[in-house]
Amino acid sequence: MGALGLLRPDARVELIEGEVVDMAPIGPDHVGTVNYLNAVLASRLAGRAIVQVQGPVRLSDFTEPEPDVLVLLPRDDYYRSRHAEPGDVVLAIEVAKTSLRYDRNVKLPLFARAGISETWVVDLGGDAIVVATGPRSWGYEHVRVARRGDSLEVLGVEVDVELVLGDEVDDPTVA
Repeated sequence: MGALGLLRPDARVELIEGEVVDMAPIGPDHVGTVNYLNAVLASRLAGRAIVQVQGPVRLSDFTEPEPDVLVLLPRDDYYRSRHAEPGDVVLAIEVAKTSLRYDRNVKLPLFARAGISETWVVDLGGDAIVVATGPRSWGYEHVRVARRGDSLEVLGVEVDVELVLGDEVDDPTVA
């Protein structure tokens, strides 16, 4: 739509069930959290996964959200020939402050229906990470809340919740 001139080239939108939806503006805490997750995951998963930041995942002909971070199965072409699809996604991560309700009530069910096995919603305002697994047609079967002091795991890599949520960060290149 941007190429056709229907949207501004810099428009922050997603295609959700056939509707073009404006994305919430992002603040420094959002950007910093996405940058931190990218640094940690990209360095620790190098060679085993591709970490994609704010790029699309094609869930259907009518739904193409842009999660903040995707951990994808490796592909020789680095997804140059097509967008990621649900079967490529190891983990989808949304970072939320003002968009928390939308991410939990709209995006999580979409990811579950598409079969994305695990989704995290980093709740910056609530100081927690919602972890959803066990996708079903109606949503995720298992939803838990990880807080400071907890750790999460993706492809054998441990991620400290404190460091994702906190003001202090470690060196992301150290396991």
